[in-house]
Amino acid sequence: MGNKRGRQRRSGQNYERTDRVSGLIREIAASELERIDDPQLFLVSITGVDVDRELAHATIWFQVPDEDDLEEVVEALEHQRQRIQRALARQSRMRRTPTVHFVPDMSIQEAGRIESILEELGMGDSETRPDTD
Repeated sequence: MGNKRGRQRRSGQNYERTDRVSGLIREIAASELERIDDPQLFLVSITGVDVDRELAHATIWFQVPDEDDLEEVVEALEHQRQRIQRALARQSRMRRTPTVHFVPDMSIQEAGRIESILEELGMGDSETRPDTD
């Protein structure tokens, strides 16, 4: 069996604890966002969760369909942060729950920007490029 970060991995333990906690936080935060009756949070998608090794802080990455609404969504999420924190404490079986922080995930917008630059340079995807064979 292979080692990961100096620890022996056993079957059934394919994920580190931080990965399991990240998944749990993602599920709880997403379900709690569905329950919140705020039109600004209606189309917010949680794209990922990062938890530090001490399980003290969790960064919840989110995306909004319209970048113009980002500022209002950030304010609405910050306003609901304590509610989500309480839901996490109530629904998880952890002694101490990580403090959650919301950060916009700009990776999809950045990928679109890079793709448009490549298209401008004539280096678009392989479907639009002529064969050089």
